[in-house]
Order: sequence, then C-alpha cells, then structure tokens
Amino acid sequence: MSDIKLKICGMKHPENIREVAELHPDYMGFIFYEKTPRFFDSEIPEIPDGIKKTGVFVNAGVAFILEKIKDHQLEAVQLHGDESAVFCGELKTLFKGTDIEIIKVFSVKDDFDFKKLEPYERIVDFFLFDTKGKNKGGNGISFNWELLKDYPSATPFFLSGGIGLEETPEIEELAGYFQQQGKENLIYAVDVNSRFESQPGLKEAEKLKKFKSNMRLF
Repeated sequence: MSDIKLKICGMKHPENIREVAELHPDYMGFIFYEKTPRFFDSEIPEIPDGIKKTGVFVNAGVAFILEKIKDHQLEAVQLHGDESAVFCGELKTLFKGTDIEIIKVFSVKDDFDFKKLEPYERIVDFFLFDTKGKNKGGNGISFNWELLKDYPSATPFFLSGGIGLEETPEIEELAGYFQQQGKENLIYAVDVNSRFESQPGLKEAEKLKKFKSNMRLF
C-alpha cells in the first residue's frame, strides 16, 4: 500500500512551491482556471525531477491547454469540467508520442453512477474522484468513499476531496480493501489541497510532511 502516490494540488506561490517540492510529492497541481483563488498565473520555479507538473483545467479549449503545456512543460493534464470523451480522445491523439497523462475528474456526493466512466475507458490514463460542491475542487469536504468499493473499472484512480491528516486511517482502510480484492493497483494516488492550507494556495509544508510520512506507514 506504500506505493500510493501523492499529488499536492492548488499550488500558487513560487516560494511555497519550492518549499513543498522539497518533500518530493509525485505530482504538483497548478490550476489554470480564473474562477478560483488558487488560479495560477505565474512561472513555475525549478522543481526536482520526478515531480509531475500537472495543469488543472475546467472546460478549457484545446489551444489553451496546449499553450500551458508548452509554457510550463506540463507532464499531466487534469480535466475538472464537463469535458466529453470525444474531447479527451482529441487530446489523447495530440499527446501521442509523449508521456503526458490525462486525468479526468468526476464529482461525487452521496451516490455515483459508474456507467458515466464507460465512454472514457481506454482514453484517459486515470480517473479522479472529488467531492461535489459549490467550487470546482478545494471544497474541503469528503464524499462517501464506501461507494468506491463497487468500483467496476480497470482504470486506476486518484482519491480526492477534503483529505487531511485525520483521513489517514480511512485511506488505509480503503487501500486495504482493494489489496484484499487483488486490485491494489486501482487506488493509484491521493490528491490533497485545501486541508493543508493556511490560506487558498498557500500550503503548510510541515503538515504535508507529516501526511507523507503517515502514508509511508501503510
């Protein structure tokens, strides 16, 4: 279970980015969506190799996504809006011959129809399940993770939505369930954001360090 990767999303301030990058998360997310206090409109400072720079987009056009990939050397694209499977397929075609990953987000509350995933199968690299709320991410609340025990797909997923230090036992329990089912590869990564902030976009490195340490104990 220690193979679960860590993604820290909503990075904004260059000095804070450098500080958090010293923890060597697997992914760092930068939000290119103006209707959020975590909107990123700066230059990504140099960070260690091995951290995948991830652009988070909400109903953005192909040209805008490609522009940000070029400007920031992004290695993953997270689609947090109503992007269709056809749109994702267009990106997949454009990314052919590259290592750029596509992460498609689905918002969950009390229930979820997993049939919504079917058109995206074999197109996107990962799904990400976040909590349905008033904001496009960063709501600070969790959804009912028990729903994921009925996950029918073979596509690995990111677990997101209101994850803080206190959720470590629940993550461990869910990861243990998938391991017992022989599907430990499905819970691929944990995505954290607002519960590790002192203000929107400003992460608390010490809390993140403790969380990462706890994750290793799995």
